[in-house]
Amino acid sequence: MMPGRRRHWPLLSLLLLSLLPLSGRAAAVNVAAAADLKFALSEIAASYEREHGTRIILSFGSSGHFARQIPQGAPYELFLSADEEYIFQLARQGLLRDRGRLYAIGRLALLLPRGSPVAADGELRGLASALAAGKLQRLAIANPEHAPYGRAARAALERAGLWQPLQGRLVFGENVAQAAQFALSGSAQGGLVAWSLARSPELATRSVAALIPGDWHPPLRQRMALTQRAGAEAQRFYDYLQQPSARTVFERHGFALPTD
Repeated sequence: MMPGRRRHWPLLSLLLLSLLPLSGRAAAVNVAAAADLKFALSEIAASYEREHGTRIILSFGSSGHFARQIPQGAPYELFLSADEEYIFQLARQGLLRDRGRLYAIGRLALLLPRGSPVAADGELRGLASALAAGKLQRLAIANPEHAPYGRAARAALERAGLWQPLQGRLVFGENVAQAAQFALSGSAQGGLVAWSLARSPELATRSVAALIPGDWHPPLRQRMALTQRAGAEAQRFYDYLQQPSARTVFERHGFALPTD
């Protein structure tokens, strides 16, 4: 061994040690996601983090709120909306790389706490009977002003002839996850929420749910797109969400898979 090289080892070791915190630092991707994705996307993101060592920072909320925040400079690299129209609006403003990809079709459900005086059926006959009998005081839905599931809930109630009779008895959540919380917390006696939330183990153990017919409300076509802030890590996670493993998770959580 050459003595001259040995003398440089301590210096080289210190240099390598000083680089470890940088090389070991996990990259992160900021994601804005519709509230109905809380359980499905969390599961997918956890798998991605284990496989790639990239931290996925998830923010869940109303798609309408995110669509207003992104033009104001919100630092999201990827937006998963519950309504594809928000993606199209942002794309027209030049804030997205393109018009994105359709990743899921959402479904609406009637969610009731166990022991509710309302019978759980998808065509809302039990809801109408409970209302007529004076057994229903409050029903929770997401705010139709900015939440896609709120607009779907309104359409379903109109289809059942219950929108007007329920005026004054509706409790509005900021998003569909908050509406589900209201439905089971005693703030209301039930709610119209996302099927993907209603069937989650966290809610299913203390509730009953019934799926609303898909033609009772406008289709909940859910689309995602990268923003102009997106980096290479965001692109990789976006691609991962389109892989069969991720699509299987969406389907298992109650979403229909798009074919177009």
